[in-house]
Amino acid sequence: MPHDLTIALRVNGRKTEATFPARTTLADLLRDRLGLTGTHLGCEQGVCGACTVFVDDLPVRACLTLAAACEGAEVVTVEALEGPDVEALRADFSREGALQCGFCTPGMLITACDLVRRREPLAREEIQEAMAGNICRCTGYNGIVRAIEKTVDARICAEGP
Repeated sequence: MPHDLTIALRVNGRKTEATFPARTTLADLLRDRLGLTGTHLGCEQGVCGACTVFVDDLPVRACLTLAAACEGAEVVTVEALEGPDVEALRADFSREGALQCGFCTPGMLITACDLVRRREPLAREEIQEAMAGNICRCTGYNGIVRAIEKTVDARICAEGP
C-alpha cells in the first residue's frame, strides 16, 4: 500500500513543503504539484535532458530523481535562472539561432549555464561532449554550440585572468 511523504526543500529560492506519494519524481513534483511547467518531460528515462534542473547547484535529470531524495535541497528550475551568465546565454542562443521549437531549451539552458559558471576555457569538442546528454530534434546543434562558445569566451574575458 503506497504512502505519502512530506519533505521540506527550497525551490527557486522559496521554502517549500510538499506531500506526495513516495515514488513521485522530482519532475512530477515540480510540474504537477508546484506548477513549474518549464521543466519538460521528454523521454522520462534520463536520455533527452529536457527535464534537467539544478539540485544543490548540480544539473540533474528530474525525471530520474525521486522527489524524496531532495529533502533539504535547493532546486532551481529554468523559471528562476537569472543573472549575467543566463542573460548572456539567452542573448547568444537567440543570436546564434539555437532555438526552434523550444522543447529542449530549458534543459539546454540549465546544462549550458553549468558550463558557463565554471569559467573554464572549453574547446568546441568539449562543449559538444558536455551537451551530448541534451537532445534537440530541430536545430542540428551548431547554433547551440556556437552560442555556448560565445558565452563561455565572453564570460571568461569579463572576469579577466
